[in-house]
Amino acid sequence: MTRIEDSELFINSRGAVYHLDALPGEIAHTIILVGDRDRVKEISKYFDRIEVKCKHREFITHTGYIGRKRISVVATGIGPDNIDIVMNELDAVVNIDLETRTIKPQLTPLNIIRFGTSGSLQADIPVNSFVVSTHGLGIDNLLNFYCSENNDEEKSILQQFIAHTQLNSQVSQPYISTASASVIKHFVEGFQHGITVTCPGFFGPQGRVLRLGLTNPELINRLTYFRLGNHRITNFEMETSAIYGLGKLLGHHCLSINVIITNRLTKKFTENIHESVEKLIQQALPILENI
Repeated sequence: MTRIEDSELFINSRGAVYHLDALPGEIAHTIILVGDRDRVKEISKYFDRIEVKCKHREFITHTGYIGRKRISVVATGIGPDNIDIVMNELDAVVNIDLETRTIKPQLTPLNIIRFGTSGSLQADIPVNSFVVSTHGLGIDNLLNFYCSENNDEEKSILQQFIAHTQLNSQVSQPYISTASASVIKHFVEGFQHGITVTCPGFFGPQGRVLRLGLTNPELINRLTYFRLGNHRITNFEMETSAIYGLGKLLGHHCLSINVIITNRLTKKFTENIHESVEKLIQQALPILENI
């Protein structure tokens, strides 16, 4: 069995993966990802008991139980670069022997669910509504650094998307991955479904203009009006495609659920982000408990 070199996988002095500071046994097989560090405790306050608390840099983890369901909540920070770290290290905790630095012979799949915030790209998806991502469509380029393949439906969506948005390789080489069928089927009633676009930044990549001009000023309109059969783009943010893409490659079951805090078409912004996120947690957590 090939040993993974010290330079490829950082392990700290207590034998934990470096960025998350998590040991095997400290991460549950059901994991909620949140961007905001403070959101970890807003979820773990619903735990009947908390077993583990880990903290390093922007990464915070609480692991505990709701009834008999063991769950970890992990703060990822913002952006696909942080997701690259978190997804690989979560996988390493369960699928790599950290002592021998070798890949375990049997895969342990994880259920990984993002509770996030997002911007709506459709007038009929108002602020404070909940969107489940059927697909993560990345214009952030992260997955292009990994070997991956698409099924026929994904290829069709991707081809039509590139033609419609006129994104070229100088800006982005878009990629797409699909939500886990075994998880998304539990999140139907009370949730809207659609394609989520993941951007590599908050301002220019999401069409915001402050003092700088944009190379593709019509991108927001093109995202809004994209259609392929029943598929449309419902929202955009900065993490989903990276979670879906890496999750699929690593053999995990991933889903992204976002509360809409702004609508780019109606120009509305939620009056209370904390309250909106709290409602998402209250609605989604009992479902997750029973998966």
